[in-house]
Amino acid sequence: MSSENEPSAETGAGAPEQLALIRETVRRAKAPRAKPRTWRGAALAGELPVARVLVNKGVLHLDQFFDYAVPEELAADARPGVRVRVRFGAGGRNVQGGRREGGGLIDGFIVERRADSDYRGALAALASVVSPEPVLGPDLLALCRAVADRYAGSLADVVQLAVPPRNARAESKPSPEPLPPPPPPRPGAWDRYAQGPAFLRALADGGAPRAVWTALPGPHWPAEIAGAVAATLSSGRGALVVVPDGRAAARVDAALAEALGPGRHALLTAESGPEKRYRQWLAVRRGSVRAVVGTRAAMFAPVRDLGLVVVWDDGDSSHSDDNAPFPHVREVLELRAAQGRCGFLLGGTSCTVEAAQLVESGWALPLLADRERLRRAAPLIRTVGDGELARDGAARSARLPSLAWGAVRDGLRSGPVLVQVPRRGYAPRLACERCRTPARCRRCAGPLQAPDQRDLDCVWCGRAETAWQCAECGSPRLRAQVVGARRTAEELGRAFPAVPVRTSGRDHILDAVPDAPALVVSTPGAEPVAEGGYAAALLLDGWAMLGRPDLRAGEEALRRWTAAAALVRGQDEGGTVVIVAEPTERAVQALVRWDPAGFARRELAERAELGFPPVSRMASVTGPADALAAFLHTAGLPPEAEVLGPVPLPAAEPGRPRRPGDAPPGESWERALVRVVPGRGAALARALKTALAARMAKGATDPVRIRIDPPDIG
Repeated sequence: MSSENEPSAETGAGAPEQLALIRETVRRAKAPRAKPRTWRGAALAGELPVARVLVNKGVLHLDQFFDYAVPEELAADARPGVRVRVRFGAGGRNVQGGRREGGGLIDGFIVERRADSDYRGALAALASVVSPEPVLGPDLLALCRAVADRYAGSLADVVQLAVPPRNARAESKPSPEPLPPPPPPRPGAWDRYAQGPAFLRALADGGAPRAVWTALPGPHWPAEIAGAVAATLSSGRGALVVVPDGRAAARVDAALAEALGPGRHALLTAESGPEKRYRQWLAVRRGSVRAVVGTRAAMFAPVRDLGLVVVWDDGDSSHSDDNAPFPHVREVLELRAAQGRCGFLLGGTSCTVEAAQLVESGWALPLLADRERLRRAAPLIRTVGDGELARDGAARSARLPSLAWGAVRDGLRSGPVLVQVPRRGYAPRLACERCRTPARCRRCAGPLQAPDQRDLDCVWCGRAETAWQCAECGSPRLRAQVVGARRTAEELGRAFPAVPVRTSGRDHILDAVPDAPALVVSTPGAEPVAEGGYAAALLLDGWAMLGRPDLRAGEEALRRWTAAAALVRGQDEGGTVVIVAEPTERAVQALVRWDPAGFARRELAERAELGFPPVSRMASVTGPADALAAFLHTAGLPPEAEVLGPVPLPAAEPGRPRRPGDAPPGESWERALVRVVPGRGAALARALKTALAARMAKGATDPVRIRIDPPDIG
């Protein structure tokens, strides 16, 4: 036997030590360990043994924090802001050893550690800490609370929108070290605006300027946003940019990469995928990245030392969330600017009435270019009205006026031509046949409809109108404001058979088209960017845009038109836009003058006179007729609240996806609008939330749904 196989003296001597080690391991294994199901018999944390938890229950009558005991084994990881699992719904009867047991497991967040509890009964223990990563900080929690109160919703619902789902792989990876602040940028394209350089200097100096920016037409707006972000980062603070869709986010992302270099900003969009998006979100929360650009969900991004929030194209419907409590990006970022005392920039090629109200109230200042510079940057706008269409032989035969034919022919010689065609869903409303004044109710000024093609009634309050006459010209005759669109686009494609035709719409949206002769037929909002700009554009069937049964029809039509026209080359380069709509319409005149801010101011003045939003605050309440009537009767609304309706809601079309607030298939719902004077919006939201919470606590089965500031009120 070799010496290697002989038992050594050291091994024999160490055997007792090994046996002792085994016995000690067995003793530790037999020691009472904490039981994650109940933690029965486990010791509590020596310091701050109570955790205040926000449970993931979005029902209004449970919109509060709940206290839980913190076991000693979880004390180190159970910090404020972390995700936890708790037992919920056991009641106060099942108590063992001073601990409440039972109930179902549910997710939650610790919002505070406390020395004692306000609750005098037995506390349940935290079941587990899902992750030691604190994702719900105090600033984000305060913002979510303010949004929930603003929109009569629950805090848990808002937190679900604000904090993305956990991805363990992304969470396990460290975030990069933050880069030092960049140097202040040069004004660049901001020189085109009178107050543009001063706005950048204020951001670079650590100030908090607030501005409503009407951007000049052309491709420069992403670079201008990047300049504002760079100025903010140079002061050592963070910046947040929210845009309506992934295409706009990609353009701003490219501009930020060019202005800041790599590693200084994060892109938060749904296209990134859950792991990459969560990794980017964590980098923002950890302070590794100070600049963020993203779509709607990015409005809650936890940017460190926030110095600037930017909203681009706030009139786009994508900025209004489809999940309860339906917050709007503009309103959320206004709250962030007020709470964090940071800069605010609301920009677009058009101007919403809400933006005009911010300027009118003095909360923000206008950021505009002078008229001479605007005249050079904007294309030439030409109009074709009904009178010209009636006299135009080409329009009668091919449903396209001669002026539009000429613009297309001339434009195709030097580049692509854009054709904007209203998409499906632009339902007509009624207007005077002679002067085109919209037909409105004499009681509440809501739009009139004729559901059976004979009797008139109001879309808002339901009152019948038996002897309507136009308030402007006295005519008793009405017309539906709509002209066909699809057939016009087909005729245009057949008229130029040698030219390629590209389409961009809901099923397939193009990001860009080359600088070559082509016809690009697009629905509103899906227009691709042309390299070098479009040579010309046709805005067809203007009445279909203006004739929508919506308070915002004119504002939305002008926003869509300016967005398309802004893609056309400037007047100095021969860019031309032809719009087929009545030239005397206010929105058409605003486009011809390229004055969206002036249009918004006039709309705001009219809405103030009639008590329309945004001057007044309004809530939509929907549900089955009996449930809606009972809710409104017991809601305890403010004394000055005015209830319009209820009126029946149209049934959802079979096969189409349900929108928020739509009745379930086969059910008939009604809607009432509740309107209050300025300054009473918070009281209205509080009353509706309290009434709905009381109704849910009583176990009511018929649903009643609330939406504060509904985007579409008819």
